[in-house]
Amino acid sequence: MDLGRLALEDYVVGSLPTLVYIPNFITEAEQFELLHHIYEVSAARWKNLKNRRLQNWGGVVHEKGLLPQELPPWLIKITQRICEQTLLFPSAINHVLINEYFPDQGIMPHQDGPAYFPVASILSLQSPVVIDFTPHSRSRPFSEERSTPEGVPSTSEQASEVEKDDLKDDQYSILLMPCSLLIFKDQAYSDYLHGIQDSAVHGLDKVINKSELTKLKEWKESRSTTGGKSEERCLNRTSTRVSLTCRLVPKVLKNLVRF
Repeated sequence: MDLGRLALEDYVVGSLPTLVYIPNFITEAEQFELLHHIYEVSAARWKNLKNRRLQNWGGVVHEKGLLPQELPPWLIKITQRICEQTLLFPSAINHVLINEYFPDQGIMPHQDGPAYFPVASILSLQSPVVIDFTPHSRSRPFSEERSTPEGVPSTSEQASEVEKDDLKDDQYSILLMPCSLLIFKDQAYSDYLHGIQDSAVHGLDKVINKSELTKLKEWKESRSTTGGKSEERCLNRTSTRVSLTCRLVPKVLKNLVRF
């Protein structure tokens, strides 16, 4: 893809400000290279959570800011591209969480905490998934004791996780295809929860980026071992998905002991 600035208005999906979905943000060759780097790290780099495992890069997000650790060159390459093409971040992205999801794994609806600049970018690798955006009550306070969204358990992010009964019906779903980039900010960041269902089957009825449904059908049929037509009303998750959540922590703590 051209490394020049993207016209983000061409990639806005749905009526919720502001959800931006960019298909084919990276090539399949670049995806292969990223996966190679992700899986060649030592086992100690992975942290096992209840419903997924993850790698934390860039340092530890603390209630007072980021305890920094330099990103590796292979991550800087992709974070620089995101910054340069979107122009949505006031400075370089300095924190990346890499999540690995098996076909029946997801993440509870949550809202990212106040330590981050209010723009999130998620690069999807390897297999499709449906992510849901659901409004929540503004009167419900952040939890300071629950696990952080897509991250290592920490009170600093103050993630808000709510039970299904608290969620409203005004839901937006986005189909995330491999190599795509999802960006959300403004109302989508501040007033909505985002999450992935813990299910091997994801419904497609509420998907708002309809153009990707054709690509999904082609993707499934290219991987079909039976030669039959794929089901179009749902996504049967059959392989592992990897995501890179790239964000900026504006406040970086200085003069600290390196780790």
